[in-house]
Amino acid sequence: MTRGYLVHTFGCQMNEHDSERIAGLLEGDGYVEVTDQADADVVVLNTCCIRENADNKLYGTLGWLKPWKEQREGRQIVVAGCLAQKDRDLVRRKAPYVDVVLGTHNVHRTAELIDQARHSGPVTEILDEAVLDDQAMFPSALPARRETTYNAWVTIQIGCDNSCAFCIVPAVRGAEISRPFADVIAEVTRLASEGVSEVTLLGQNVNSYGRDLQVAARQAGDSDARLRPMFAELLAAVGNVDGIQRVRFTSPHPKDMRVETFAAMATTAAVCEHLHYPLQSGSDRLLAAMHRGYTAQRYLERLAAGRAVVADLAVSTDIIVGFPGETNDDFAATLEVVAAAEYDFAYTFIFSPRPGTEAAELTAQFVEPSIAAERFQRLRVVVEHSALRKHEARVGRIEEVLVEGPSKKDPSVLSGRTRQNKLVHFTPPQSLRAGAYASVEITRAAPHHLAGRFVELLAEPQHKRRIAVLAG
Repeated sequence: MTRGYLVHTFGCQMNEHDSERIAGLLEGDGYVEVTDQADADVVVLNTCCIRENADNKLYGTLGWLKPWKEQREGRQIVVAGCLAQKDRDLVRRKAPYVDVVLGTHNVHRTAELIDQARHSGPVTEILDEAVLDDQAMFPSALPARRETTYNAWVTIQIGCDNSCAFCIVPAVRGAEISRPFADVIAEVTRLASEGVSEVTLLGQNVNSYGRDLQVAARQAGDSDARLRPMFAELLAAVGNVDGIQRVRFTSPHPKDMRVETFAAMATTAAVCEHLHYPLQSGSDRLLAAMHRGYTAQRYLERLAAGRAVVADLAVSTDIIVGFPGETNDDFAATLEVVAAAEYDFAYTFIFSPRPGTEAAELTAQFVEPSIAAERFQRLRVVVEHSALRKHEARVGRIEEVLVEGPSKKDPSVLSGRTRQNKLVHFTPPQSLRAGAYASVEITRAAPHHLAGRFVELLAEPQHKRRIAVLAG
């Protein structure tokens, strides 16, 4: 009898990509995706542990899944991802009715572990590190069930070698491991042949891609191996794959940003004019405490260098408010850098201590919640002022928009993204499929989106339509 599954994803693009692979593995094992939980036999929770409330989200969800499981024999609950990797046996102690607990290094084992649990009872399998000779450790090496068919994530690197004081990622994702260059190009070529026109290269620190490959080659005695910035080469190679019209990447680290990357962005037509460039803080004192490896001045200098090379470059960032020990002067420095950087968009966060990180131990220096909240609001005003000015400057321009589908608020309105990753709402005179390219004249600006008038259809989507087939 066909078994149904649902995957609930918490967290970043890497988790979203892992979920696509989990879905692909389950469908390869005969499962069918369902939209109603009542029809599911397996529910997978792919977890994140970046934010403080991640634990509450997981255990709250597990709480209402318990009666769901008890309603029908054979139902299974799976907890995967970063929080499972971090908490290990704690998940089972808190929720003994969970059938499978697996971590970030063995996503490729999902279907096997579910089958094992069905026959032998609950199982927990957490690996301390990825198996270096097993290419299945890369999410992109596994079968996928993507939510969209016109764009795709491509993992080029897993893990992280940085030691940012606030970040739990190295503990749950392991050391940096780069995917072989040829494997990445082969996957992008295959995706393009399937009609995918936009790819996003994923890694915890994408612009350090290939450093480990070169070190390993030198240690193996390859006299031709030399340390060079491989990410720029990869970016250009991906952008030159026939059929790929847009290339994005996330997230780079400012300390590893090189002129070669900006040059590749400027000279490779498919690479989009958008850079996500995480600041975290504008205070040199806090940047040092965070172990970020750059100063505010160096950050701004590299940003200016990028804008000088890449025409019409849009820039987004990440900023933490209330890092332990943050003073009024530290926060004022952040506001100064944010104003100088003139971001198009910013993801802003109030510091959230994660057990296992260096910053979580600095309890005596925690900033009062009311002070952090007040600073957060002040920061948001500066960010939105800059974003609105950037958007207002685009009014009257004709933008190339990749159609994503109907607006969430109004199905008669379509939404899409420009090359600068700006959300645009418009109403076309004809039906347009997701994945189509259209030109849109921008008529109105807001801090978080643009509105426009449809001008013309530039290209129909090349991917095949996904048609639901019901068994009868």
